[in-house]
Amino acid sequence: MNLQRQIGFWLGALLVFVVFLVVFSNVLLPFVAGMAVAYGLDPIADRLERFGLGRLAASLVILVGFVILLVLLVVLLVPLLVNQLAAFIDKMPSYALQLQALVQALLDTRLGHLIQVDSGQFNSSMGSLMAEAAGWLSTLLKSIWSGGSALVDVAALFVVTPVVAFYMLIDWDRMVARIDSWVPRDHVETVRAIARDIDHAIAGFVRGQGLVCMLLGSIYAIGLMLVGLNFGLLIGIGAGLLSFIPYVGTTVGFVVGVSVALVQFWPEWQWIGATVLVFAVGQFIEGNILQPRLVGRSVGLHPVWLMFALFAFGALFGFVGLLIAVPAAAAVAVLMRFAIARYLTSPIYRGQTDGDEPPASLR
Repeated sequence: MNLQRQIGFWLGALLVFVVFLVVFSNVLLPFVAGMAVAYGLDPIADRLERFGLGRLAASLVILVGFVILLVLLVVLLVPLLVNQLAAFIDKMPSYALQLQALVQALLDTRLGHLIQVDSGQFNSSMGSLMAEAAGWLSTLLKSIWSGGSALVDVAALFVVTPVVAFYMLIDWDRMVARIDSWVPRDHVETVRAIARDIDHAIAGFVRGQGLVCMLLGSIYAIGLMLVGLNFGLLIGIGAGLLSFIPYVGTTVGFVVGVSVALVQFWPEWQWIGATVLVFAVGQFIEGNILQPRLVGRSVGLHPVWLMFALFAFGALFGFVGLLIAVPAAAAVAVLMRFAIARYLTSPIYRGQTDGDEPPASLR
C-alpha cells in the first residue's frame, strides 16, 4: 500500500505538471529561458563567490556581462543572418531548378546511361520532392511561429528573461536547499544520488554541447566564407546550431552547403571539394577534440532518444517544449537506468535464487 501511495502521488504530480505546461505554455517562454540561463551561469557564480564576491555581486556581474554579450550578438550578427535567410529563401526555387538541370545534364552523359536512370522519371520525382520540401518548410515555419507565440513579443522575451535569470541566480542555492528539505527523509540519499546523476547528464550535455555548437558553427561559418560560398555565414551557423542534435547539424549543413556549391561553382571542382573539406575538417574536430573534451562519454543521452524528445516536446508544448526537452530527456534516461538497476536486483528478476549481480553499466 505504501508503494501504491507513492506511485499515485508521483503520477499525480506529473499530471499536474503536464497540465500546467499545457495551460500556460504561451507565457512560459521568458521564465523557462530565465531558469535555463540561471542554471547555466550558476557554476560561474559559485566560482566568483569562492573568490570573495557576495552572491548578489556575483550575480550582477555575470548578468551584466551576459546581457552585453547578448546585445552585441543581436546587434552585429542577427541582422546579417536575417538578411541572408530572406535572400536564401528567395533563391531556393532557382537553386532547386539549377540543381535539377545539373543532375539532368549528368544523367544525359555516359555515366547516366551506365547507371540506367530514366530522366523523365527523375524529373517527375524531383518535382514531387521539391513540392513536398516546400510544403514541409512552410509548415515548419508556421508551426514554429504559432507554437512559439511568445516569440512574437520579443521585447518581453529580452526584458523578462534577464530579470528572471537574475533573481533565480541569486536564490539558486537556497532553492536547491529548500527543495532538498522537502524530500522524504527515508529516501533522501537515493533522491540526492538520482538528482546528482540528472544534474551531471544535463550539465554535461547542455553546457558541453552548447560550447560544441558555438565552436563548430564558427568553424563552419569561417571556412565557408573563406571558400566564398553564398550564404556561408547562414549555412555555417545553422549547421553549428543544429549540431545540438549529434550528427544532424553536420548532415544538414553538408547537404545544403554542397548543393549551393554545386550550383554556384560548377564545373570548378576545386571549390566544391573545398566546401566538402570544410565539413570534413569540422566533423573531425568535433569527433576527436570537442566532443571528448567538452561533452565526454558519460552523459548517456542517445541521439535517437534526444531527437524523439525534441520532436515530442516541441509538438506538445511548442517552443517551450523545445527548451525543456533536453532536461526532461536526461531526467527520464537517468530514472530509467535507476529503475532497470533496481529491477535487476529485485526478486522479480532474480527469482528465488541468488544469481549474479546486474551488469556494472546498469548499476
